[in-house]
Amino acid sequence: MFHRLTLFDMNNELNVVAVNQAFQALQVKTYNNLHSANANFAVHQWQWNSSPECVLDLEVILQKLSKQQKLDYVLQSSQQPIQKIKLAVFDMDSTLIQAEVMDELAYAMGIGPQVALITASSMAGELDFEQSFRQRLALLKGFDTAQLSAINQALELMPGAEQLMKGLQKQGVYCAILSGGFSYFADDLAHRLGMQQAFSNSLEEVDGKLTGQVTGVILDAAKKVELLEQLRKTLGLSLSQCLAVGDGANDLPMLNKAGLGVAFHGKPLVRQQAPHQINNFDLDTLLHLA
Repeated sequence: MFHRLTLFDMNNELNVVAVNQAFQALQVKTYNNLHSANANFAVHQWQWNSSPECVLDLEVILQKLSKQQKLDYVLQSSQQPIQKIKLAVFDMDSTLIQAEVMDELAYAMGIGPQVALITASSMAGELDFEQSFRQRLALLKGFDTAQLSAINQALELMPGAEQLMKGLQKQGVYCAILSGGFSYFADDLAHRLGMQQAFSNSLEEVDGKLTGQVTGVILDAAKKVELLEQLRKTLGLSLSQCLAVGDGANDLPMLNKAGLGVAFHGKPLVRQQAPHQINNFDLDTLLHLA
């Protein structure tokens, strides 16, 4: 099998020494080794061919290192040479932006804590997404849509988001938002970041007020997987050429479907079940996986 290990840390050479010693102990010869650093993190990458058993032994060592200090790693394995990423799909709330938009609307309406509590439970996988979505949205009935613009302008990008998108676009990667949030915000964010498409939920409004409903089918976890497959087939790609990134429980099916699924600063349940995770560094670290 083909394997690739990418390790991100704060330029701690002891980590590199420990990994190299592990390869020597396992009698594995690596190739295309890369090491680079910037002001925010250092990246180290190794590639090799071996049996799956070797990877299990290496995983034990990496997990021990990650518990001892601030580092992240992505360990990929494939029957075929690891492919370049050509399609990248992202959740929006708490992934590309530093907020849950529905919570922000709720705070503007004076019911923030009530809605935020439901959001947290939903993203942690404690509540059904569609049920909690309808419950929260119903509480926003009567919200004045004139406030949407100010809320949108106040949203802060996740650190590294702009650098990541610039890098992916330079590499010719097709980028899309797959969000259980709202199109008013997702469409603008995709345009702002130079992404190709955005899929999300359209808020229903009457006379400048939200009705507490959306138009069309709610974009839930299953729909994210469906859209990932739709985009992949349209672009003529294999799953191994697809990257999916998210943080909440409703992102898990998408993360597990893509050839490379990464939980970015994920909720506890997501960290447990996602194929890969980045917990300590910014979004632009993902460029080293593309």
